Amino acid sequence: MIQTIIFDSYGTLFDVNVLSNKLNNYFPGDGEAINKTWRDKQLDYAFIREITGTYCPFSKVVRDSLHYAVNKHGYELQPYQEIELLQAYLTLPVYPEVKSVLTQLNQKSCAILSNGSHDMLDPLIINTGLYPFFTRIISTDEIRHYKPNPLCYHYASLALASPKTETLYVSANEFGIAGANSYGFYTAWINRDKNPLDRLDSLPTAVYQDLNGILEWS
Repeated sequence: MIQTIIFDSYGTLFDVNVLSNKLNNYFPGDGEAINKTWRDKQLDYAFIREITGTYCPFSKVVRDSLHYAVNKHGYELQPYQEIELLQAYLTLPVYPEVKSVLTQLNQKSCAILSNGSHDMLDPLIINTGLYPFFTRIISTDEIRHYKPNPLCYHYASLALASPKTETLYVSANEFGIAGANSYGFYTAWINRDKNPLDRLDSLPTAVYQDLNGILEWS
């Protein structure tokens, strides 16, 4: 029986797509494209640093990838734009169903496991009012690794004293699901965009269009 539910953060609880609007204010017509490049490059940088053993906190990854994304689309990032865009990461909105779902999961131990470093993750969770729903906020920065390295899930399992067989990992990011699968957690992929499954050797335990689906584990 599932006793612990571990949530990913960005793209799972928090909507990063809204940053397109802010980017569009600075770079008219290119906000959506820049935001996609920004997010894609965050993942690239995190994966490269994990593989090469050149770890840095995710807040630096986010900043570096922002500069790359803006430059790629033909612009120069001004200091005030950098400040405001990075600040926006601390006030991302939650998806519409998040608070209702977390309220209904009050009989479970809920936690967050994020690649985000505490300097950006903790203010976001406090600003959105989600802090009371979670027993623990875990950043992979605590062990200087990035998901999908199985060490991250092992660390969460130990920190929460939650055996694999009693733990569900929830994420909208398939790379995170792949890592949790390899460690041995039950997994729920939140497929908001109705994408095909990645061609990997393991499949999520369950697939849902939004977080309401995980209520069947309650």
